[in-house]
Amino acid sequence: MPSTLLRTVQIRGYTITVRTTPGPAGPARSRSPYVLVHGLGMTHRYLDRLRAELASDADVHAVDLPGYGRDPRPRTRLGIEDHAALIVEALDLLGIPPCILVGHSMGVQFVTAAGLRALTSVRGVVLMGPVVDRRRRTVLQQAASLGRDTLRESAGANLMVFADYLRTGLRWYVRQLGPMLEYPLERAVERLECPVLVLRGSRDPVARRRWCHELADRAQDGFCVEIDGEQHVVQHSAADRVAAEIVAFARRRLPVAEPILPEASGGTRGKLEDRSA
Repeated sequence: MPSTLLRTVQIRGYTITVRTTPGPAGPARSRSPYVLVHGLGMTHRYLDRLRAELASDADVHAVDLPGYGRDPRPRTRLGIEDHAALIVEALDLLGIPPCILVGHSMGVQFVTAAGLRALTSVRGVVLMGPVVDRRRRTVLQQAASLGRDTLRESAGANLMVFADYLRTGLRWYVRQLGPMLEYPLERAVERLECPVLVLRGSRDPVARRRWCHELADRAQDGFCVEIDGEQHVVQHSAADRVAAEIVAFARRRLPVAEPILPEASGGTRGKLEDRSA
């Protein structure tokens, strides 16, 4: 993987970590960057393969939200809108230009809500393995689907998922489960003004075909793509194919962005720390 810059942002006492992998030099620098957002209990790690693939097209920023991984756990439960606000503020503080938000699983809720908050700075949204199917909004149904998916995933994917679950901890996982089950993703997608790509593995028991096509149909400008033979953690097991679909979406639906001149910050909302990853 190309060299990566690790930056930590403090916003209202919450810690957000962003790993940035630069894209190619030259004319491609004007392309919109990608911002990757993980799902429930996870971190940037299961997005690393996708980050490396997308970096051949543009800059890529992978976000670790507060409470996930090794970062400090917030004392109070954060809702979907809270996470979305933190994402938008972190991107603004880091000076990231209008971008394509890419979320996986619960991360699709975060990026959808962020897209509704930042209409001018989000140029497209990618929903990978979106949750929660409006027909399956119970803990038992979701647990059963995750159990089936575990049996289908590779040993390497399962090892990474469970290792991140342990890092995040059961208490924070359970605390975030309620907001995930309650969020009406299908209604939020209807309000997005930017193009939407819904992407799933064809054997994903969590984000089922009917649900994903419904989301794409509800979007003002949306469509659905399936990666043949893959499961829920499709961005890890088939990173090259997922990246190809995302890049094709960006090229087809989004014109090349004009270079953006840096502007002085109007406030002191957060604190930024840079270091190599």
